[in-house]
Amino acid sequence: MSLPPQRLLHHFAFDPHSRMVRLALGEKRMAFEESHIKYWEPSDALIRLNPSGLLPVLSETYANGVSLNICETRAIVEHLEEAEQNIRLWPLDPQERAEARRLTGWFERKFDYEVNALLLHEKMEKRLMGLGAPNLANLRAGREALRDHLSYFESLLEARNWLSGRHISYADFALASHLSVIDYFDEMNWERYKHLKTWYMVVKSRPAFRPLLADILPGVAASAHYTELDF
Repeated sequence: MSLPPQRLLHHFAFDPHSRMVRLALGEKRMAFEESHIKYWEPSDALIRLNPSGLLPVLSETYANGVSLNICETRAIVEHLEEAEQNIRLWPLDPQERAEARRLTGWFERKFDYEVNALLLHEKMEKRLMGLGAPNLANLRAGREALRDHLSYFESLLEARNWLSGRHISYADFALASHLSVIDYFDEMNWERYKHLKTWYMVVKSRPAFRPLLADILPGVAASAHYTELDF
């Protein structure tokens, strides 16, 4: 029996895509070390790991000395699914699996572009990069887009146990990762979305989620209910 590789996850704690990989690793019970990256600062080290300069990057070193860098969320979760098949996070049912993949892609592109690029850029990235005060028009547009997305997720969860159907999947961890960062900045009105809130409390209670609740962004206090499992 071969030894598992040593894993080092290069990530930023409040990057939703990095959070999704942390949740996947935790859910699959795969041990890993962490390297915290300030992605907004110029870094030849990050470019050497991933020429696109994007996080996360999972570095694996095997017993024979071979090293492998798996770059960005989709490639990493597909790699993890192949590496640990006892705990499956793509549903076995083809229709549900296709739906989980569709929704996972939703966060990689649509949600990231319409919500994160406005709301998280103004509330977090500008602060990290020293770019001044948030733009109020961008904040307003980001919040409006967020409401549209949340209404859609609420409609799905009204009819389903999990986001893509009967089984928990990467789609649930993608949604939880993004909403957890937004929730840290107190931008979630949970009372408007009762099915979404119930779903989030269940996901939030899973052991894999606990490390995320311990994340702290210096100078920015988390929302009052951020660490509460029943809120």
